[in-house]
Amino acid sequence: MPETVQESGADQDEAKSAGATEAEASVDGEVQAEANGEVEGDAEVDGEVDADAAAESDEDERAPGSNEELLVREGDIAGDYLERLLDLVDYDGDIDLDVEAGRAVVSIDGGDDLEKLVGPRGNVLEAVQELTRLAVQQETGARSRLMLDIAGWRADRRQELRDLGTATAERVLAGDDRIRLQPMTPFERKVVHDAVAAVDGVHSESEGEDPRRRVVVFRKP
Repeated sequence: MPETVQESGADQDEAKSAGATEAEASVDGEVQAEANGEVEGDAEVDGEVDADAAAESDEDERAPGSNEELLVREGDIAGDYLERLLDLVDYDGDIDLDVEAGRAVVSIDGGDDLEKLVGPRGNVLEAVQELTRLAVQQETGARSRLMLDIAGWRADRRQELRDLGTATAERVLAGDDRIRLQPMTPFERKVVHDAVAAVDGVHSESEGEDPRRRVVVFRKP
Protein backbone atom coordinates (compact mmCIF):
# COMPACT_ATOMS: atom_id res chain seq x y z
CA MET A 1 0.00 0.00 0.00
CA PRO A 2 1.40 3.50 -0.88
CA GLU A 3 2.15 5.93 1.91
CA THR A 4 1.22 9.55 1.16
CA VAL A 5 3.64 11.95 2.78
CA GLN A 6 1.18 14.86 2.70
CA GLU A 7 -2.46 14.08 3.43
CA SER A 8 -5.13 15.48 1.12
CA GLY A 9 -7.62 17.99 2.43
CA ALA A 10 -9.94 17.79 -0.58
CA ASP A 11 -13.18 15.85 -0.32
CA GLN A 12 -13.86 13.38 -3.13
CA ASP A 13 -17.34 13.29 -4.68
CA GLU A 14 -18.98 10.55 -6.72
CA ALA A 15 -18.44 12.29 -10.07
CA LYS A 16 -14.68 12.54 -9.50
CA SER A 17 -14.47 8.93 -8.40
CA ALA A 18 -16.23 7.75 -11.54
CA GLY A 19 -13.99 9.87 -13.79
CA ALA A 20 -10.84 8.89 -11.96
CA THR A 21 -11.72 5.19 -12.16
CA GLU A 22 -12.10 5.44 -15.93
CA ALA A 23 -8.76 7.27 -16.26
CA GLU A 24 -7.03 4.76 -13.98
CA ALA A 25 -8.25 1.90 -16.14
CA SER A 26 -6.64 3.63 -19.13
CA VAL A 27 -3.32 3.94 -17.30
CA ASP A 28 -3.51 0.29 -16.25
CA GLY A 29 -3.77 -0.61 -19.92
CA GLU A 30 -0.71 1.56 -20.68
CA VAL A 31 1.26 -0.14 -17.93
CA GLN A 32 0.33 -3.61 -19.16
CA ALA A 33 1.25 -2.62 -22.71
CA GLU A 34 4.63 -1.41 -21.50
CA ALA A 35 5.19 -4.67 -19.61
CA ASN A 36 4.47 -6.59 -22.81
CA GLY A 37 6.79 -4.41 -24.89
CA GLU A 38 3.90 -2.89 -26.84
CA VAL A 39 4.57 0.78 -26.08
CA GLU A 40 6.72 2.25 -28.86
CA GLY A 41 8.11 5.66 -29.75
CA ASP A 42 7.59 8.97 -27.96
CA ALA A 43 4.39 9.67 -26.08
CA GLU A 44 2.49 12.56 -27.66
CA VAL A 45 1.50 14.94 -24.87
CA ASP A 46 -1.25 17.39 -25.92
CA GLY A 47 -1.16 20.68 -24.05
CA GLU A 48 2.44 20.30 -22.81
CA VAL A 49 4.33 23.56 -23.25
CA ASP A 50 7.37 23.60 -25.55
CA ALA A 51 10.34 25.85 -24.87
CA ASP A 52 9.90 28.18 -27.83
CA ALA A 53 9.75 31.82 -26.79
CA ALA A 54 6.01 32.20 -27.34
CA ALA A 55 5.24 29.02 -25.47
CA GLU A 56 7.49 30.06 -22.59
CA SER A 57 5.49 33.28 -22.26
CA ASP A 58 2.28 31.26 -21.96
CA GLU A 59 3.90 28.83 -19.54
CA ASP A 60 4.83 31.66 -17.15
CA GLU A 61 1.39 33.30 -17.27
CA ARG A 62 0.71 32.46 -13.64
CA ALA A 63 3.31 34.16 -11.44
CA PRO A 64 4.94 31.92 -8.82
CA GLY A 65 3.13 32.24 -5.52
CA SER A 66 0.13 34.09 -6.99
CA ASN A 67 -2.05 30.98 -6.76
CA GLU A 68 -0.40 29.19 -3.87
CA GLU A 69 -3.68 27.93 -2.41
CA LEU A 70 -4.82 26.55 -5.77
CA LEU A 71 -1.45 24.87 -6.35
CA VAL A 72 -1.57 23.20 -2.93
CA ARG A 73 -5.07 21.97 -3.75
CA GLU A 74 -3.86 20.66 -7.12
CA GLY A 75 -1.18 18.68 -5.31
CA ASP A 76 -3.71 17.24 -2.87
CA ILE A 77 -6.05 16.16 -5.66
CA ALA A 78 -3.17 14.66 -7.63
CA GLY A 79 -1.93 12.81 -4.55
CA ASP A 80 -5.33 11.22 -3.98
CA TYR A 81 -5.63 10.27 -7.66
CA LEU A 82 -2.17 8.69 -7.77
CA GLU A 83 -2.72 6.86 -4.50
CA ARG A 84 -5.78 5.17 -5.99
CA LEU A 85 -3.79 4.41 -9.16
CA LEU A 86 -1.05 2.69 -7.15
CA ASP A 87 -3.69 0.68 -5.33
CA LEU A 88 -5.24 -0.30 -8.66
CA VAL A 89 -1.99 -1.64 -10.13
CA ASP A 90 -0.81 -2.95 -6.72
CA TYR A 91 2.44 -0.96 -6.68
CA ASP A 92 4.13 0.43 -3.56
CA GLY A 93 5.36 4.01 -3.47
CA ASP A 94 5.62 7.11 -1.29
CA ILE A 95 3.89 10.21 -2.67
CA ASP A 96 5.45 13.61 -1.92
CA LEU A 97 3.72 16.91 -2.68
CA ASP A 98 5.35 20.32 -3.14
CA VAL A 99 5.01 23.68 -4.92
CA GLU A 100 7.95 24.90 -7.00
CA ALA A 101 8.31 27.73 -9.53
CA GLY A 102 4.59 28.40 -9.74
CA ARG A 103 3.43 24.84 -10.24
CA ALA A 104 2.42 21.84 -8.15
CA VAL A 105 5.10 19.14 -8.07
CA VAL A 106 4.30 15.52 -7.22
CA SER A 107 6.85 12.73 -6.92
CA ILE A 108 6.50 9.00 -6.31
CA ASP A 109 9.46 7.06 -4.97
CA GLY A 110 10.35 3.92 -3.05
CA GLY A 111 8.55 1.17 -4.97
CA ASP A 112 10.20 -1.75 -6.76
CA ASP A 113 7.74 -1.63 -9.70
CA LEU A 114 7.70 2.12 -10.30
CA GLU A 115 9.95 1.97 -13.38
CA LYS A 116 7.00 0.38 -15.21
CA LEU A 117 5.20 3.71 -14.70
CA VAL A 118 8.13 5.50 -16.35
CA GLY A 119 8.59 3.48 -19.53
CA PRO A 120 11.23 3.94 -22.24
CA ARG A 121 12.36 7.58 -22.35
CA GLY A 122 9.60 8.43 -19.88
CA ASN A 123 6.71 7.97 -22.30
CA VAL A 124 4.48 6.15 -19.79
CA LEU A 125 5.36 8.81 -17.18
CA GLU A 126 4.22 11.52 -19.60
CA ALA A 127 0.91 9.70 -20.11
CA VAL A 128 0.38 9.30 -16.34
CA GLN A 129 1.20 12.97 -15.84
CA GLU A 130 -1.35 14.00 -18.45
CA LEU A 131 -4.05 11.81 -16.88
CA THR A 132 -3.23 13.29 -13.48
CA ARG A 133 -3.53 16.81 -14.88
CA LEU A 134 -6.92 15.92 -16.34
CA ALA A 135 -8.08 14.57 -12.97
CA VAL A 136 -7.00 17.83 -11.33
CA GLN A 137 -8.69 19.91 -14.03
CA GLN A 138 -11.92 17.93 -13.59
CA GLU A 139 -11.95 18.90 -9.92
CA THR A 140 -10.73 22.52 -10.10
CA GLY A 141 -12.09 23.58 -13.48
CA ALA A 142 -8.69 25.09 -14.37
CA ARG A 143 -5.92 23.79 -16.64
CA SER A 144 -3.12 22.27 -14.55
CA ARG A 145 0.63 22.59 -15.16
CA LEU A 146 1.40 20.02 -12.49
CA MET A 147 4.74 18.24 -12.86
CA LEU A 148 4.98 14.54 -11.99
CA ASP A 149 8.18 12.61 -11.36
CA ILE A 150 8.34 8.86 -10.73
CA ALA A 151 11.37 6.99 -9.35
CA GLY A 152 13.53 10.10 -9.81
CA TRP A 153 13.47 9.74 -13.60
CA ARG A 154 12.93 13.43 -14.40
CA ALA A 155 15.65 14.57 -11.99
CA ASP A 156 18.21 12.22 -13.56
CA ARG A 157 17.11 12.96 -17.10
CA ARG A 158 17.20 16.72 -16.48
CA GLN A 159 20.92 16.60 -15.66
CA GLU A 160 21.67 14.46 -18.72
CA LEU A 161 19.84 16.95 -20.94
CA ARG A 162 21.59 19.95 -19.39
CA ASP A 163 24.93 18.33 -20.18
CA LEU A 164 23.75 17.55 -23.73
CA GLY A 165 22.56 21.13 -24.32
CA THR A 166 25.82 22.62 -23.06
CA ALA A 167 28.00 20.20 -25.05
CA THR A 168 25.97 20.81 -28.24
CA ALA A 169 26.26 24.58 -27.84
CA GLU A 170 30.03 24.27 -27.43
CA ARG A 171 30.26 22.11 -30.57
CA VAL A 172 28.43 24.78 -32.55
CA LEU A 173 30.76 27.48 -31.23
CA ALA A 174 33.73 25.29 -32.15
CA GLY A 175 32.79 25.18 -35.83
CA ASP A 176 29.50 23.43 -36.61
CA ASP A 177 26.97 25.74 -38.28
CA ARG A 178 24.00 24.01 -36.69
CA ILE A 179 23.23 20.74 -34.94
CA ARG A 180 19.90 18.93 -34.95
CA LEU A 181 19.23 16.73 -31.93
CA GLN A 182 17.08 13.61 -31.76
CA PRO A 183 13.30 14.04 -31.31
CA MET A 184 12.38 14.81 -27.71
CA THR A 185 9.36 15.26 -25.48
CA PRO A 186 8.31 18.81 -24.49
CA PHE A 187 9.92 18.35 -21.07
CA GLU A 188 13.22 17.29 -22.65
CA ARG A 189 13.22 20.12 -25.19
CA LYS A 190 12.66 22.75 -22.52
CA VAL A 191 15.64 21.56 -20.48
CA VAL A 192 17.89 21.62 -23.58
CA HIS A 193 16.68 25.09 -24.59
CA ASP A 194 17.45 26.40 -21.11
CA ALA A 195 20.96 24.90 -21.18
CA VAL A 196 21.72 26.36 -24.62
CA ALA A 197 20.43 29.79 -23.55
CA ALA A 198 23.09 29.88 -20.83
CA VAL A 199 25.89 29.74 -23.45
CA ASP A 200 26.82 33.01 -25.20
CA GLY A 201 26.96 33.05 -28.99
CA VAL A 202 24.36 30.36 -29.73
CA HIS A 203 20.60 29.98 -29.74
CA SER A 204 18.13 27.14 -30.21
CA GLU A 205 14.75 26.53 -31.80
CA SER A 206 12.33 23.62 -32.05
CA GLU A 207 11.28 22.26 -35.43
CA GLY A 208 8.88 19.59 -36.65
CA GLU A 209 5.74 18.17 -35.15
CA ASP A 210 5.29 15.87 -32.17
CA PRO A 211 6.29 13.13 -31.70
CA ARG A 212 9.19 13.96 -34.07
CA ARG A 213 9.74 17.53 -32.83
CA ARG A 214 13.40 18.25 -32.08
CA VAL A 215 15.82 20.98 -30.95
CA VAL A 216 18.13 22.67 -33.44
CA VAL A 217 21.11 24.66 -32.11
CA PHE A 218 22.55 27.53 -34.25
CA ARG A 219 25.49 29.89 -33.98
CA LYS A 220 24.29 33.49 -33.60
CA PRO A 221 25.11 35.76 -36.57
